[in-house]
Amino acid sequence: MEEQERNASFFRFEDLRLYAKATDYSSWLVRTIAEPQSKREKILVESFCRSSFDISLNIAEGSARNKTQFEYYLKIAKTAIRECVVFTAVAKDCGLFNDEAYEHSRELLMELTRMVGALIISIQRSTGTRRRDNDEREEREPFTTPIEDDDTLNQIDTNF
Repeated sequence: MEEQERNASFFRFEDLRLYAKATDYSSWLVRTIAEPQSKREKILVESFCRSSFDISLNIAEGSARNKTQFEYYLKIAKTAIRECVVFTAVAKDCGLFNDEAYEHSRELLMELTRMVGALIISIQRSTGTRRRDNDEREEREPFTTPIEDDDTLNQIDTNF
């Protein structure tokens, strides 16, 4: 009995609802997307599936690291989600998704985006480093922020 409890929590990322949602999305995608009829469609489907797998893979990889690195990997997972949004649109245009699958994919990806964002904010609060990412920027805000101190890079922990 004790061994089962230890095995259940050995890979802690498996306890994250976000991880479960991300793997559910990948499984749904593999079951739902139409069989590719051409080499181009096959490349599209493979790339789409790879991006969906990258969401879960980055959550898993980041969870094994420190909080700053976990935040970084979550941002990479968010990038993979955006890639899936693009692939969703292209899959619909190519006939690999019907209207229902297209809408469902977008809904799941929006939910994943919110969940990743909430976890990033939670990590930032716990470390006292709340920063805004591109999703939270106002249109008028510049994309770069001035560096106040030339020694900024020396203050960043680069022990990976």
